[in-house]
Amino acid sequence: MAIEIKAPSLPESVPDGTIATWYKQEGDAVTRDELLVDIETDKVLLEVVAPDNGVLKSINKAEGDTIVSNELLAIFEVGAATANTEKEAAPAKVEAQVLEDNSGVEVLMSPAAKKLIEENSLSPNSIKSTGKDGRITKEDVLKHLETAAAEGAKAAEGNEAPTPASNAESSIANSAAYTGARAEERIPMTRLRAKVAERLLKATTTTAMLTTFNEVNMQPVMDIRNRYKDLFEKKHDGTRLGFMSFFVRASIEALKHYPAVNASIDGSEIIYHGYQDIGVAVSSPRGLVVPVLRDADAMSLAAIEKNIRDYGVKARDGKLSIEEMTGGTFTISNGGVFGSLLSTPILNPPQTAILGMHKIQDRPMAVNGEVKILPMMYLALSYDHRMIDGKEAVQFLVTIKEMLEDPARILLEV
Repeated sequence: MAIEIKAPSLPESVPDGTIATWYKQEGDAVTRDELLVDIETDKVLLEVVAPDNGVLKSINKAEGDTIVSNELLAIFEVGAATANTEKEAAPAKVEAQVLEDNSGVEVLMSPAAKKLIEENSLSPNSIKSTGKDGRITKEDVLKHLETAAAEGAKAAEGNEAPTPASNAESSIANSAAYTGARAEERIPMTRLRAKVAERLLKATTTTAMLTTFNEVNMQPVMDIRNRYKDLFEKKHDGTRLGFMSFFVRASIEALKHYPAVNASIDGSEIIYHGYQDIGVAVSSPRGLVVPVLRDADAMSLAAIEKNIRDYGVKARDGKLSIEEMTGGTFTISNGGVFGSLLSTPILNPPQTAILGMHKIQDRPMAVNGEVKILPMMYLALSYDHRMIDGKEAVQFLVTIKEMLEDPARILLEV
C-alpha cells in the first residue's frame, strides 16, 4: 500500500520551509518512526518520520527545495521492507566494490569534499571514505592530502628518483602545502541564521535604538546561591540554582513598575501587555534562538531554572517548537556565559527593550570611603526611544540593580 509523505502543517508565521537533509534514499528500507527528512524553517527544524515499516519508493522534493504546508515530499510503500532489503543486499555490496575499483563510477561525497578534490585534481577513488554509505567527507580529503604531503617529503629527504606515480603524489603534496592549510568551505546560510540576520538588520534600521548601562554588585545573589544551592538542587529534583532566575524575577518586578518597557509597537499603535512573557536568548548550533517563558510572573525560581535548562537542551538538539519561540514581551540575553564583559544587545522586534547580562568580574569599588574587591557585572538595556524615554530606561535599569543588590526586595515586590 502506497502512502503519501507530506510536509507538516506550518503556522501562519512560517510561510515555507527548505528540505535540509534526506536521511534515506529511494529504495531504502525503513522502520516505523525512523527519521526520513529534516525540514528547516525560519525558526525551527522539523523532522518527518516513517509512518510504518516499508520502503521509500520515490522522493518528490530534493535537498534545498522550498516547500509549503502539506506539500508532497515522497511516496512510501508499506510492508515491502523485507523483500526489497533481501533483493538489494547483494547488489549493494557489489556496487561498493565497483565504486572502490572503477574510477569511471560516480562516488558519493559532501560538497566541501568535492570542492577540495577539484581544487587539488585528485581522483575520488584514491581517497579512503569514512562517511555514511561510503560518502567522502571533507576530513577524508584533508587526511589524504596530509598523507600525500608526508610521503612526498619523505621521498625528497631520501633523494629518491621519482617514478611517474610518485610525481603525481609530489604534485599533490605541493598543492597541499599551499591549499591544504588554507582550505575554504562555502555552504548555504541556514534559514534560521538568514532570518536572524534579517531581523537584526531591520531592528537597527527601523527603530530608534539606544543603550544605557549600569553595573551591579553580584555578591548578595552569590551569597544566597552559595548558601542554598545544594538544598535547592535536592528539593527541586536536580534543578540547579543559577543567576538567570534572579534576573528574570527582578526584570518582572521592574516591568510592573515601568509598563512601557514591557510594551510593543504595532504600526502606529502601542500595545501594553498585562502579562510578562520573558524571552531568553539561547545559542544553538543553528544560530540564536529565543524561547519564551510564558506567564513568567507566576513561576517560582525553580520553575524558571527548570524551563531555561529544558530550553537549552532542546535548542542544542534542534527540538524547540515554533510555539515555544513565538511571542515574548521582553528579552534577556546573557553574553557573560561566553566571557563578554560589555556589549550592546540588539532589539527583538516588536519588543521595545532587551536586557544584556555580562561576565562577573572582580573589580575594586569604593564602598563607604573604602576600596573593596567586589564581583561586579555590567548591565545593558537597549530600548526603542520612540516608545521609551531615557528617564524610564535608566530608572528601569536602576530598579533591576537595586533588586539584585538587595534580593529581599524581589520577594517583597518593593
